[in-house]
Amino acid sequence: MTGKRCTAVLLAAGSGSRMKSSVPKQFMMLNGKPLIWYALQAVEQSGIIDDCILVAGEEDISYMRRNIVEKYGFRKAGIIVAGGKERCFSVANALKAAADQLHRPGQEGYIFIHDGARPFLTEEILGRTYEAVRKYHACVAAVPVKDTIKVADENGFAAATPDRNLLWSIQTPQVFDAKLIFGAYGKLTEAWESLQEKGIAVTDDAGVAELFTDTKVKLVMGAYENIKVTTPEDIPIAESLLRNRSGKIE
Repeated sequence: MTGKRCTAVLLAAGSGSRMKSSVPKQFMMLNGKPLIWYALQAVEQSGIIDDCILVAGEEDISYMRRNIVEKYGFRKAGIIVAGGKERCFSVANALKAAADQLHRPGQEGYIFIHDGARPFLTEEILGRTYEAVRKYHACVAAVPVKDTIKVADENGFAAATPDRNLLWSIQTPQVFDAKLIFGAYGKLTEAWESLQEKGIAVTDDAGVAELFTDTKVKLVMGAYENIKVTTPEDIPIAESLLRNRSGKIE
């Protein structure tokens, strides 16, 4: 365990619409285990993470507790909260629980926000982001892009070609000083309607920190295998990657 409390927030409140499944994707079986099992197992075995707040759909909380947390003996996932209508509201709900139940006023710590649909979280990624957040207060796992990226105009024509050497593909975990991210999300909640009116999209936690704090977000090497399972095409890729891991996370 680390000196300051390290809390993981695992987001698992998806509906499975893009997966074209009647079963929420976090409960879909992947090599004999529910998808969410893999991220929970990485957190459970981590020497960095102290505790975990799990975000589930409101209608799935009982199932998540009984058939995932209790069934597989995940002791760190002691708090399960309902997700919101947007990803950022799901995170906000988890952060409120963290502030109220774990990070009492004046208690310092770090928050690791991770997509439950990313089954390839490792202790190495957690370690790199932990060292970075200690130094920079805000960081995200990411990988340099391999492809040339084009910016399109409104008609679908190539309008610009950014320098590939400066582009990174953002992953999770996204890790922050607790006080910093609590404050940033508090401001986001207050400013949400204004942001919507201005057409400002908030797609990740780093974006919230960038909007509402002066802290720069450090990009930290994640892993190319740290994919997010989102569509049916991702399933065989994830299964192949799991087979190649030789049981490292089990």
